[in-house]
Amino acid sequence: MLSYQHIYHAGNLADVHKHSLLAWMLEYLTRKDKPVSYIETHAGRALYDLTSDEAVKTGEAAQGIARAKTWFSPDHPYTQALNRTTETHGENAYPGSPMIAVQTLRESDTITLAELHPTEHLNLELALPTAKCWRTDGFMMGHSMCPPTPRRGLMLIDPSFEIKDDYDTIPGHIKKYARAWNVGVIALWYPILTAGSHHNMLKTLESNHPDALRHEVRFPPARPGHGMIGSGLFVIRPPFGLAEEGAKLKTRFDALN
Repeated sequence: MLSYQHIYHAGNLADVHKHSLLAWMLEYLTRKDKPVSYIETHAGRALYDLTSDEAVKTGEAAQGIARAKTWFSPDHPYTQALNRTTETHGENAYPGSPMIAVQTLRESDTITLAELHPTEHLNLELALPTAKCWRTDGFMMGHSMCPPTPRRGLMLIDPSFEIKDDYDTIPGHIKKYARAWNVGVIALWYPILTAGSHHNMLKTLESNHPDALRHEVRFPPARPGHGMIGSGLFVIRPPFGLAEEGAKLKTRFDALN
């Protein structure tokens, strides 16, 4: 199952939700001088052209970042990552989560990425030549990395959910990550679909990790019949203040409905 390419969805409202909170968490972790590890299990290509045929075809960026960019102050870490990306790659460029990590973290921090799709992996290496980019199964890479050095840090799990078994297997992976890396922030992104596929997964995750933060936003479907109507983040050991940051963001999304 290697058909998914995020270029069709880059810059959509789910990206705004996920990437703005990711940038905030990474900036929070860098407030201390100690280095951090960033691990991403399903990285994608890291850099997207929002004028590409694929992005224009779905129109999701036009309904996403094109509308939402003004939601964030000039000093917000998400705004800063967006600006650094466009300054370097042009005004139509949009950063995926690996690029946001590179734009936000420091030289003393480590970034390890996994991407199994061959074309996406090639583009990932071209976009981020200084990062460790593995062409491998992201879940397995996550197990091999826990616990990383440095011990402080964050893991983002952002699968496409094309493989329906992911909803059943992800809680087991995360339980092992959290046990092996007992100080790491572990963040799972998941789509909120009209089919409700995420419900049982979330029940298991909340049972296993009762102190985690579950943050969800809703938005209108990108086009008639489109099944995604919201975006969720499940964060184990959330940084202090993340709930408040998420609450502010949710008011923006609530105004769309």
